[in-house]
Amino acid sequence: MKFSELWLRSFVDPPLSTAELAHALTMAGLEVESLAPAAPPFSGVVVAEVLKVARHPNADRLSLCTVNVGGPQALSIVCGAPNVVAGMRVPCALVGARLTSTDAQVFEIKRSSLRGVDSQGMLCSAKELGIEDDHSGLLPLAADAPIGRDVREVLELDDTLFTLKLTPNRADCLSLLGVAREVAAITGAALKAPAIAPVAAQSDARFPVKISAAAGCGRFTGRVIRNVNAAAPVPQWMQQRLARAGQRSISALVDVTNYVMLELGRPLHVYDLDKLQGGIDVRFGRKGERLKLLNEQSVDVDETVLCITDASGPIGLAGIMGGDSTKAETDSRNIFLESAFFFPDAIAGRTRRYNFASDAAHRFERGVDFDNNVAGIERATELILAICGGEPGPTVDEVARLPERKRVHLRSARAARILGIKVSDAEIAAIFLRLGFARANAADGFDVTPPSYRFDIAIEEDLIEEIARIYGYERIPANQPRARAAMLPQREAVRPLMRVKEAIAARDYQEVVNFSFVEADWERDFCGNSTPVTLQNPISSQLSVMRSSLAGSLVANVRYNLNRKQRRVRAFELGRVFRADPNVEDGPLTVAGIAQPLKLAGIAYGPAHPEQWGLAERQVDFYDVKGDIESLLLSRAIGFERTNHPALHPGRAAKVLLEGKPIGWLGELHPRWQQKYELPQAPIAFELDLDALLAAPLPAYREVSKFPPVIRDLALVVDETVPAQALLEAMRSARPAVVQDLWLFDLYRGKGVDAGKKSLAFRVVMQDTSKTLTDVEAETAMAQLLQLVVERVGAKLRT
Repeated sequence: MKFSELWLRSFVDPPLSTAELAHALTMAGLEVESLAPAAPPFSGVVVAEVLKVARHPNADRLSLCTVNVGGPQALSIVCGAPNVVAGMRVPCALVGARLTSTDAQVFEIKRSSLRGVDSQGMLCSAKELGIEDDHSGLLPLAADAPIGRDVREVLELDDTLFTLKLTPNRADCLSLLGVAREVAAITGAALKAPAIAPVAAQSDARFPVKISAAAGCGRFTGRVIRNVNAAAPVPQWMQQRLARAGQRSISALVDVTNYVMLELGRPLHVYDLDKLQGGIDVRFGRKGERLKLLNEQSVDVDETVLCITDASGPIGLAGIMGGDSTKAETDSRNIFLESAFFFPDAIAGRTRRYNFASDAAHRFERGVDFDNNVAGIERATELILAICGGEPGPTVDEVARLPERKRVHLRSARAARILGIKVSDAEIAAIFLRLGFARANAADGFDVTPPSYRFDIAIEEDLIEEIARIYGYERIPANQPRARAAMLPQREAVRPLMRVKEAIAARDYQEVVNFSFVEADWERDFCGNSTPVTLQNPISSQLSVMRSSLAGSLVANVRYNLNRKQRRVRAFELGRVFRADPNVEDGPLTVAGIAQPLKLAGIAYGPAHPEQWGLAERQVDFYDVKGDIESLLLSRAIGFERTNHPALHPGRAAKVLLEGKPIGWLGELHPRWQQKYELPQAPIAFELDLDALLAAPLPAYREVSKFPPVIRDLALVVDETVPAQALLEAMRSARPAVVQDLWLFDLYRGKGVDAGKKSLAFRVVMQDTSKTLTDVEAETAMAQLLQLVVERVGAKLRT
């Protein structure tokens, strides 16, 4: 919401400076996002009247102007503006005037000679004064602007533009009147609302209106005005206020409707009466109907879209935008003025569906005052008659169904408990009075009826928030909470979530947080999921489904960093995924039919190590990330098994096993997705069940032997298709008691090993806690290990 401070102070003028007023609004919940001057600083610019315009003797595109600036003598000024004419009044920068350039540099106007002719000043455009970007000609002033008066005073340029960052629940503050009501309530200053008197009808002209969809349209007020001059010029004061509110002046009729919307928060629409056919009917659309809007976009409507229609079909999207076929133009003579109330549920989401926005929809979907329809019509009629003339007919007000204003009960004791301070009943009553809330005293507090413009007051907590806002957050003391300290038990078998994050961060991964809603393509590409959980009302058309894996978001993170010249990326995310599961029931933290397990996923791209002189650069590979996963799972029995996954390279993907059960996957991104998502190299990604990571085995005592270990190597020849994991599992499944540890330390292919075979070498550590092992005992244990792999895997001892 953007507006002029001077316009606001015409409604309410508290004894506060601009900065103090901005602070008061912000502290009351209406955040002032920015303050900006209406014009940059300049001085020495006055209103001048052009008395005579003659051609420059030495330049075809320059004019020699005789100008009256209110002094004893007229000035001679050379001007190059194409719109300069005798009799007009314009800004004139006198000799010695100081202006500010577009790059914020201050320069002084000096007496100069242009093509041999003396110039005693400069006639100014709007851009030269920093008011607008228009530099096509001089800035014309009102014909009655006082000659010689400072232009800053005439144009009210010593003004400040406020921009409010409103929360969606405060639709009542999308108008000057709404903001003024807040200022009056906050400061106690008197509110001077516009005096709106009924405009007497000068004819009996009416236009029939019917409300067929009372669920969408609760009230429709209209008025016929005949013989208007729609091409009449818009007064400068109105153009100025609209411009400072961010609205471009279009035409008299459109400007009036925009002005009333900004002033009263009442969206209006003007129809060309001669283009309407048969009468207006507010109803929901019908399948197959099509409408061309004022923005020249053609849209299809159906039974979910509320429409304004006549005998020809839809002529506007109710509460959103009018249709092109019935729009009022500068040659329109007879008009029909609309002021309606549409329920928020009938408007919300429709603009996103059609991929455009409008000021009217922004207000209606949040809630518009349903009690100022007639006031809006009367105010607009008053302005139209003053600018365009015309003969108004009677105001016709059709009421179908209005929102019910339910009483909200406030308990004074609960307010004190939530706020942490005691606010007296007398002060609470005064706050409600300043806010315009109707109230009745109750035994334990108040029964409050919200006004028609406050759609955000529905429960007791809403009233408590209002008390806090107007009482003043700064007046509420910041007391430290007091509670009895208690030691909470820490379960040894459950690892704290923060420890998991710290463990992966220690492996050089950075945490990222992504949206849970993603692109449907990501689900198909990275999960092979053609039926993901879809959103009924997505925030954008791309982010339309819920993710069933974190992989897509992490690939997007890599692309984002690569586009910003980051060669090395290592990121992890901890979050929920969403999958259809008919066994899930509704609960406090669950939705029926949707499983929401927590996952930990990571991705590594680029060099394996940060650049340094001590290590040769190499790219991160499968085994680097495999080591990261092993470090996360402490010393538990972890395994890796070859697998296929939609996101991963067919030959470089593994299933992660913990104590024989699958808990996730690991692998290199599929070349197809590497090409599609424009990645120079393939990243390595993984995803694990968080529950498996949080489970931690209890510490178990094991005697430390004081006798030396015996270390042997076992070299085995197996088929290429046999994974090393199979041999490890075979040996570990029934290993002799003296075998303390064994691991793979070498892989060999080549001379001495048959084609289609490979040699795997394992290191075996044997130790007894009660004695030193003999060679015979060690060889016996090695023979038992060899027998295990021969019987279970078909391995042979390499000779």
